[in-house]
Amino acid sequence: MNLKQRIKAFSKLGDFISQFSDKNIQKKENIPFNDLFFDGFKHQLKLAQENNRWFNTDNLNFSLNGWAKSLTENNINTWLEKYNFNTVPPKKVAIIMAGNIPLVGFHDFISVLISGHDVVVKQSSNDKHLLPFLAKYLEHVEPEFKSKITFIEGKLENFDAVIATGSDNTARYFEYYFKDKPSIIRKNRNSVAILTGNENNEELEGLAEDIFRYYGLGCRNVSKLYVPKDYDFQNFFQAMYKWKDVINDHKYANNYDYNKAVYLMSEFDILENGFLMIKEDSSFSSPIATIFYEYYNDVIELKKHLNSRKTDIQCIVSKNLIDYEIVFGNTQTPNLWDYADNVDTVEFLLKI
Repeated sequence: MNLKQRIKAFSKLGDFISQFSDKNIQKKENIPFNDLFFDGFKHQLKLAQENNRWFNTDNLNFSLNGWAKSLTENNINTWLEKYNFNTVPPKKVAIIMAGNIPLVGFHDFISVLISGHDVVVKQSSNDKHLLPFLAKYLEHVEPEFKSKITFIEGKLENFDAVIATGSDNTARYFEYYFKDKPSIIRKNRNSVAILTGNENNEELEGLAEDIFRYYGLGCRNVSKLYVPKDYDFQNFFQAMYKWKDVINDHKYANNYDYNKAVYLMSEFDILENGFLMIKEDSSFSSPIATIFYEYYNDVIELKKHLNSRKTDIQCIVSKNLIDYEIVFGNTQTPNLWDYADNVDTVEFLLKI
């Protein structure tokens, strides 16, 4: 199976996924093996929701819509055009996946297979239904994938390299356990936004998307704001209001109530609007239903500070302040070439 065949297979997978990228799921014509897989994937989406209540219909649709848009032949070719795949001997690459948002390990899965390697997947119990089904579809589209994809639940054995994602604590274990293997080990990261006070309502509503999408559980979700001294949060809270219905989700509401009680008992100063709290705090990682904020006096000094903490930061949202900034509202729509932790996964895979 050559690179062109792999690209074609993944673009067909994107076509299949596109049927499920809206809450009004619609079966399309001319999708290969649709009669065999369409209803089955609908059932897997139902199971995913039942298994993990954070995976509601809206978030599942959003994730699938992003992958459907990414997995086109044009996008895949653009992603891969700078690499040389001609001299890559096939290796067996293990992936240990997180389960915080739907299909969070999908990019690693695609990267391994598109590079010509075999993949061994150890999934999180929080996100175990979707990827094996999509892998089966991929195997029908391109039968040569059948010998290249393995899912396991037990101990990882017989692999040449590993990509592992977890918390700071599990990362220390990964680093020790995989010390003799080529590896990418991902730790906790968070995303931040820099506000100047000149943002319009559209930009602040985009920031709301960056904060609330996936209930704030992703590393690309904004969990910390940097604001100028005497910043007025009124416009910020007005823009957040479009997400007010998030409080109707009982898991989110339970987190909101618990964290609010902790803050009040600890006599912390907080601002809140009934579904979101903001708290002045120097930390990056804020609890669910909470955003931390910190004041800054000088943008240049702030840039230096953020650069010194770059290993803790996934994305920086701002407007015309930083070269590698992300536009408001776009943290959860990365391109195929936007790598987690800014580590080029394909380049790593081509060198193992």
